[in-house]
Amino acid sequence: MARFGDLVSRVNTKEDRFNTDKNFYVGGEHIESNELLVHAKGMIEGSTIGPMFYFGFKAGDILFVTRNPHLRKAAMVEFDGICSEKTLVLATNDESILLQSYLAIVMQSDDFWEYCEDNKSGGVNYFINWSTLEEYEFDLPPIDEQKKIASQIWAAYRLKEAYKSLLTATEEMVKSQFIEMFGNPFDECSDKVSLSSLCIINPSRPKDLDDSLPVSFIPMDSISEEGEYSTFTSRPLGEVKKGFTYCADEDVLFAKITPCMENGKGAMLKELSNGIGFGSTEFHVLRPLPGVTTSTWLYNLTKLDILRKDAAKNMTGTGGQKRVPASYLETFSVLPPSIELQEEFAAISQQADKSKFELKKAIEAIDQVIKSLING
Repeated sequence: MARFGDLVSRVNTKEDRFNTDKNFYVGGEHIESNELLVHAKGMIEGSTIGPMFYFGFKAGDILFVTRNPHLRKAAMVEFDGICSEKTLVLATNDESILLQSYLAIVMQSDDFWEYCEDNKSGGVNYFINWSTLEEYEFDLPPIDEQKKIASQIWAAYRLKEAYKSLLTATEEMVKSQFIEMFGNPFDECSDKVSLSSLCIINPSRPKDLDDSLPVSFIPMDSISEEGEYSTFTSRPLGEVKKGFTYCADEDVLFAKITPCMENGKGAMLKELSNGIGFGSTEFHVLRPLPGVTTSTWLYNLTKLDILRKDAAKNMTGTGGQKRVPASYLETFSVLPPSIELQEEFAAISQQADKSKFELKKAIEAIDQVIKSLING
């Protein structure tokens, strides 16, 4: 058994965020749970990062987020930058004893995170001190075995990254195809019409629904940023109280609250219980008009990055609870699409969805292999 603190050091390189040759910073929000690499970062220039961002890191270091260890945020960086004092910058003392690439694997094991969870400090905001982390003990295989294990896991991880890149490229292709076929909604054109003339926005609940009818409930967290949903619960309509938004099959949900709106949360609804749903009030509902618009066209319109960014500028409210008003969607202007072109686009989108499904299956399978190798 090896003691963590005997083989690993905390890198305490101080950096002045106002006078540094580094370009990037990494906050806790940039580090994903259960990932070996840090993928996101922010630009120091023009940012509003505070005085706590004074630790420097270099490519190859591992960043460990001390707050909320249950989130499992510890990953290697492939660029230089700065982070806050709430993030530990870690490096192996001697690569002939412990490989840096193997250290990253150790810190993604279930055993490591269980230790962190069992030894966390604090009340509401839990954290891990360096002094606690130093005492963690783990099995240390010979260096040749470390190289073999690290090679297998990192090769699998790079393959997963390649599939994820293909997935992103497929999604971007669909967005590009949408613009190519229907035009950029922000281009100047005299033929544009309001979105409210092409769909019903936030339709009213029918008054003649049977209270015993089972319907689907759709909380915000049941929908992913990719538009997937799988955690609906079915309950009798009579149990529905105020505070839910009425929706139905073929409707499109558009998250109106920050940060869900900016992150692209929304869905194209299908196979609801009895075709009826009640969702979070933080969704706007867009219902296609038969023969005028399709749910595929509406959904992909709302997924456009340019629309989401413009909607963010038009949010109302204070603090962190800003929302996109219904009036923004009602008055949003677009070129009226032909139903034939919409159906052609739907076929392209459906084929892309099949490709994305296969890619996601491959990513999940590789993820399972990686977890199995990490945890032995």
